[in-house]
Amino acid sequence: MHIEQITVENFRLLQDCCIDMREKTTLLVGKNNTGKTSFAVLLEKFLERPDTFSFTDFPLSLREDIFSIDEEMNVEELAIRMVLRIAYTEADDLGILSEFMLDLDPERRHTSILFECTIDKFKLLHVLPADEKERKKFIENNLSGKFLDVRVYAFDDFEHDGEQAYYMSHRDQLEEKERNSLRALLNFQVIHARRNVASSEDAGRGSKPLSALSTKFFRKRDIEADAEVEDEEDASADRPGAGSIENLRSILGKIDTQLGDQYVEVFGNFLKNSRDFLDLGDLKVVSNIQSQSLIENSSQVIYGDTDNFLPENHSGLGYLNILYLLLQIELCRDDFSSRNAPLNLLIIEEPEAHTHPQMQYVFADKIHGLVSAIPSLQALVTTHSSHIVSKSDFEDIRYLLRPTASGPVSIKNFHTDLSKEYDKLGEDGKALFTFLKQYLTINSAELFFANKAIFIEGTTERILLPLFIEIHDNENKEADATGGLSSQNISVLEVGANARAFAPFLEFIGVRTLIITDIDTTKPVRNETTGALSYKAHKVEGSSHTSNETLKHFLSAPAIDEVEEYQKWHKRLLSGEAASDEGQIKLSYQTEENGYHARSFEDAFIAKNFEKIKIKKDVLDGLKNTQELDNFDGNDYYDLTEKILRKKSDFAGSVLYSALVDGENWETPKYIMDGLKWIHKN
Repeated sequence: MHIEQITVENFRLLQDCCIDMREKTTLLVGKNNTGKTSFAVLLEKFLERPDTFSFTDFPLSLREDIFSIDEEMNVEELAIRMVLRIAYTEADDLGILSEFMLDLDPERRHTSILFECTIDKFKLLHVLPADEKERKKFIENNLSGKFLDVRVYAFDDFEHDGEQAYYMSHRDQLEEKERNSLRALLNFQVIHARRNVASSEDAGRGSKPLSALSTKFFRKRDIEADAEVEDEEDASADRPGAGSIENLRSILGKIDTQLGDQYVEVFGNFLKNSRDFLDLGDLKVVSNIQSQSLIENSSQVIYGDTDNFLPENHSGLGYLNILYLLLQIELCRDDFSSRNAPLNLLIIEEPEAHTHPQMQYVFADKIHGLVSAIPSLQALVTTHSSHIVSKSDFEDIRYLLRPTASGPVSIKNFHTDLSKEYDKLGEDGKALFTFLKQYLTINSAELFFANKAIFIEGTTERILLPLFIEIHDNENKEADATGGLSSQNISVLEVGANARAFAPFLEFIGVRTLIITDIDTTKPVRNETTGALSYKAHKVEGSSHTSNETLKHFLSAPAIDEVEEYQKWHKRLLSGEAASDEGQIKLSYQTEENGYHARSFEDAFIAKNFEKIKIKKDVLDGLKNTQELDNFDGNDYYDLTEKILRKKSDFAGSVLYSALVDGENWETPKYIMDGLKWIHKN
């Protein structure tokens, strides 16, 4: 039994969203302000804190309707909703779930639970001021609590495929349920992003969150143990938890090591997982009893030997955060086990908080094992860490997309939805999708969180692109008040000739992308012996084809055997007419500049900076046959580049060094500068 799907309507940015849940771990990713936290908050409100809904939870698109509410308005259309679709099998114990099953047909394998937060218009209208401005202000300040009605329903939409959701078109078929029934069915826990971990700077203020949490954990275990004893002896206490306090007070008269033995047993899983995560072989939880604050300070977390240790707040925030997370998970695990509900849902918000990349990798590797160790547990992890994403299974990823700054958010099943787009490309598409998964897993999942992206061909461009961006920003200082390209959230990926593999992916996540590539012109050559035709690299002048698959794909090249159409396209390619500045993706490749049309970045750069290179030829690395620079008096920079360039990366590094150290004012090839201006626009 598991939650198969969660649908959300009319909550903040989440106006019409649906997330397919994995049976164990689901990863909810997206850029900032796309609704990751809102999704977690909505679950917590409906499942645990229904009295906390307020006016600010309603989306902006409904505000005017709410302000103009009257007796005739159908407030059901303004309701905040969440639907849990639950899947089950014959092997599941359906005793508790049966309360929410409206049809016991053995063929059924799903049931649904509807949560609604609806405005009680009659209560609201009874107290609304007549003045329009006062009315609006009253609603903004008071639409919560008694003016909102939060209810839970069961419904069965088996074989319903109408245009309108079943729970809207068949209101009479909804069966209201008590929250007690819901609590018996579903145990929900959340570990929030705002964890009160503190560094050594807070030691003076007595901030020891790990020790406080370990004490809370021990108290909980001890109270449960006392309760079991009381049940067995049919005993009673004056107040809840009294047995625990008395038990601890009796232990106070004994030596600390006896209590320490109990800690070893209670915190065994936590310490084992912590050592596994962080390689901390000497991590311990020890006794720290103080008679006047028995409950509040009964334990502390330390590093080292019991007689020679460092307190928790001498550790970095990253370690504290992971330790805090692990102990919170242990608390949740304990609660899941004690309540033994058929469904268990744990939300972990932004586990990457305060944590360096390597620790994020470790967390991503280990969290799946921790979740799998808890029966019937589903975990939903929200993150904007590319490190966690890159270490996760693609099947687990759900992507939140907000197309415009003012628009609603949609949730996409990354693997399922995207694979369908690649399937449209046939067998080639399947290979491209396999490449994409491998590349993002190994190299860069930053695209999920970037506002813009720049794809480059190779090492030379990667080394010099920061310099070109700096040149662009310096040339556009007066026209730009935002800080330039260097201050924008841009991911730079070295993808070689494989940019076309990203085409459906880029469209899927809606990232504005500049692809800087080479025109790579060729000319057919026939083998005199075999008669076979091959396409050899050739300077732009006199070329008839290109070997660049990225250009062919994005600029819609005809098939090479459509000779006439292909040649027309090739001419448009050379003139730049085949490319476009419209849309989310721009191709930036060499075009004619100062009477010369380069084939690659290197000959474009050399043509643009010939005189400077000639002067500095003896101090620039990566060159050979430098006398050719003195003898050159023509316009064939392609041939010159072939003669003088020994190692591209050394040359690029030397160019960058001369700019940063010697202050050399290199010029950027026009096609690159035009591309940077385009991606800088919005």
